[in-house]
Amino acid sequence: MSYLTSSGYRQGPNLILLAVVALISALIGGLLVLTIAPGYLAKRADLVESPGPSAGSGFRPVEWAGDWPVVAVAETVGPSVVGVIKQTTYHDWFSGRRTQESGGSGVVFRLAGGYSYIVTNQHVTGGASRLFVVLADGERHEAELVGEDWWTDLAVIRVPDLALPPAVFGDSDALRPGELVIAIGNPVDMEFQRSVTVGVVSGLNRKVSYGDEREFRLIQTDAAINPGNSGGPLVNASGEVVGINNMKIASQAVEGIGFAIPINTALRVMNDLVTYGRVIRPYLGVQVISSAEARQRYGLDVREGLYVARVIGGTPAARAGLRQGDVIVKLAGESVGTLADLRRVLERHRPGDTVELQVLRAGQTLSLTAVLAEAPGD
Repeated sequence: MSYLTSSGYRQGPNLILLAVVALISALIGGLLVLTIAPGYLAKRADLVESPGPSAGSGFRPVEWAGDWPVVAVAETVGPSVVGVIKQTTYHDWFSGRRTQESGGSGVVFRLAGGYSYIVTNQHVTGGASRLFVVLADGERHEAELVGEDWWTDLAVIRVPDLALPPAVFGDSDALRPGELVIAIGNPVDMEFQRSVTVGVVSGLNRKVSYGDEREFRLIQTDAAINPGNSGGPLVNASGEVVGINNMKIASQAVEGIGFAIPINTALRVMNDLVTYGRVIRPYLGVQVISSAEARQRYGLDVREGLYVARVIGGTPAARAGLRQGDVIVKLAGESVGTLADLRRVLERHRPGDTVELQVLRAGQTLSLTAVLAEAPGD
C-alpha cells in the first residue's frame, strides 16, 4: 500500500500519484443532531500535562441557535493553528546555492517562558536549515526547533509568544467509529490557509508500517487530508484536539482514507521533547532480525520471533542473560515478530520497568527477566 504524508512528502515503497480526496456529503447531514453546546468550546489550557476524559468527549443531542457546531469548532480552534514553513538549502552545478521551501501545519499547545510551543510533524521539520511560523495574516516569524522524533513523526518548535491561544486536548482513547471530526490546516503550500474539512472517525488503531522498523497506530478519517495538512489538528465536536494529521493513502483506487496520530500517543512525545529535547525511551540492548530475514538471508532455521544477532555488553539484555542466537518469541507477554513489534511493546514501558522475555534457545523455552534502561539517544 502506498502512503503520502500530508505535507506532500512521500514515505514507503512504490508510491504513486496523489489521489484527490473527495469531501464527504451524505454523512454530514446524519451527524447534525450529534453535537454539544458551542459554549463549551470556550475553555483553554495553558499547560498540557496528560490526556484524560472530559465532560465534552462523545456526543449528546442538544439544540443550538444559528451556527452548525463545526463553525463553532473552527472559530475556536482555528486561532491555535499556524502554518509551518521549512527552508532547505542545497547546491547544484548550475546555480550554486539554492533555497527550497515546503509547507505544513502546526497547533499551539503550550505557553511557557515567553514562548509559544507548537506541535507539528517530523517530516515537516526534518532536514530544515530554517523554520518559520506563518500567521493568519501571512506574517512570518522564525521558529526554533525544540526537538523531533522520527519514530512517531512528531516535532515541537517554538517562537516568542505570539499571544495565540493553546488548543485544548481530548482523549483519543475515547473516540468511536462514526464520531464527527474536523481537520484544520494549510493545504497546498499555504495557498488555502486554515482550510476546514469535515468527516468521521473511520477506524481506530490502524496499523501503518514502513518496513520492519517503523510502525504507526493511527486514527483513520475521511475528513480530507491534503498536502500541507501535516501537523494540523484533528478535532472532535467538543473542540478538543484528538489527533495530529500526518498522512493519507495515495492511490487512484482509494478515496477518503487519511490518518492522524492519536493525541494520547502524541502528548507523551510532545512533553518529552519540551522537557528533554528528545523522547525518553526504554532500552533492551539487542540487535535482532525477523524470522523471515533469518531464513531468507542467512539460511537459519527460525520459524517465529526475533533472532538475536548481537547482545550489547552491559545492557539490560546482557544482564538478563540473553545470548546471540537466542530467539525472542514474546516480550512482556506479547508476541514479537518484527523490530516494529519490539518497539511497540517497549514504547508501553519506561526506563526502570521490569519485563519478561520468552526465549527459544537450542530447542528449549526459557523465561528471562530484564530491567529496562534509558535508551542512549537515537
